[in-house]
Amino acid sequence: MNILIIGSGGREHTLAWKIKQSPLCNTLFIAPGNAGTALCGTNLAIGVSDFDGIAKACRANAVDMILVGPEEPLVKGIYDFFRDKKGFENVKIIGPSKEASQLEGSKAFAKAFMNRHNIPTAAYGEFTADKYLEGVDYIKTQSLPIVLKADGLAAGKGVLICQSHLEATAEFELMLLRSKFGEAGKKVVIEEFLKGIELSIFVLTDGENYILLPEAKDYKRVGEADAGLNTGGMGAVSPLPFVTEEFLNKVKEKIIEPTIAGFKKDKLDYKGFVFIGLMNDGGEPKVIEYNCRMGDPETEVVIPRIKNDLVELLLATADQKLDEIKMETDPRAVATVVAVSGGYPGDYEKGKVINGLDHAALEDSIIFHSGTKQDGIHVVTNGGRVLAVTSYGDNIAEAVEMSNYIMEQLEFEGIYYRTDIGFEFKNG
Repeated sequence: MNILIIGSGGREHTLAWKIKQSPLCNTLFIAPGNAGTALCGTNLAIGVSDFDGIAKACRANAVDMILVGPEEPLVKGIYDFFRDKKGFENVKIIGPSKEASQLEGSKAFAKAFMNRHNIPTAAYGEFTADKYLEGVDYIKTQSLPIVLKADGLAAGKGVLICQSHLEATAEFELMLLRSKFGEAGKKVVIEEFLKGIELSIFVLTDGENYILLPEAKDYKRVGEADAGLNTGGMGAVSPLPFVTEEFLNKVKEKIIEPTIAGFKKDKLDYKGFVFIGLMNDGGEPKVIEYNCRMGDPETEVVIPRIKNDLVELLLATADQKLDEIKMETDPRAVATVVAVSGGYPGDYEKGKVINGLDHAALEDSIIFHSGTKQDGIHVVTNGGRVLAVTSYGDNIAEAVEMSNYIMEQLEFEGIYYRTDIGFEFKNG
């Protein structure tokens, strides 16, 4: 098969690394890709939402399968575009329809879906500008802290946790009346704050059946011990010691199975990954959010733990045969540590030469590129999150130690990374 991966981050490099290992993959393309994906296949200089350009490339390269990495093209309807386009009837597309992608593209859509299908989540209200005063009154009745969410996609920045009613009211005004998040904030969801331990659950579904992938926990704050500003993710670990068989059974029964049944009942066309952000509240799982693709940097720990041929899994997804698949998972712990540009998540510079890539890798470690590009003979920085080092270990502490060891051998001007990823699991 000729396969095209859409995207350019660490998630896409990880998927490319895994797909390249499959004997079912003849030729691999990545659009637009990065310096790391170029080691796995052929990068195509096409934007993730340039559907016509992607279609042209698919025709030219006889692409048999499209795997969509990021959320933007999914929410914009890439699945529907190719499903309805003449000449692409036999191209397999891994990713949900435009309507199903509203589970990520609209917080209000997702909350209504959860309520409709009795999936445990936080209590909430949703408000537009014409209901501003009602929203202010609603805030006054809420316990602290209060969570405000821009309804649409806001590049991971549209969720605010407010510690006082005054702060919540001020932020609510900025979002609804002063366009703090632009179009994404034209509707605001006000939510109850969920207490507990946050984790990520990943499912691959063909719309009828599903398989459960390894779970993960990511670290969003830029500073050690989870201090500082939110980022796209500074690292991740898998598996999680507190995710017991009993807890997973609750997740399947109360969340995953009602979610898949909900897709069918609501006639949502969904063949692809479901990323469920959960809160473990005293052993009871509650949904924080849905994403309609794999997470980043969680992909960098989840995919390396999958022993199955990924192309085989994706084919079973496209052909609605996931019930024939038996998942095999590496029992070892995996940890990824992300290196970012100086100043991130604020302003940062690009074009910094990265040194150490050639001699840093070891047998149980992999370097996944995120914001990188080839510039002549050099690989240079091209984003806020630059690269991720993923390592295996007998436990999380050992895996993190190995990733940090590899990271010490990498260098670019302004490099920064957290050394305490998985800190709460330091005893294994």
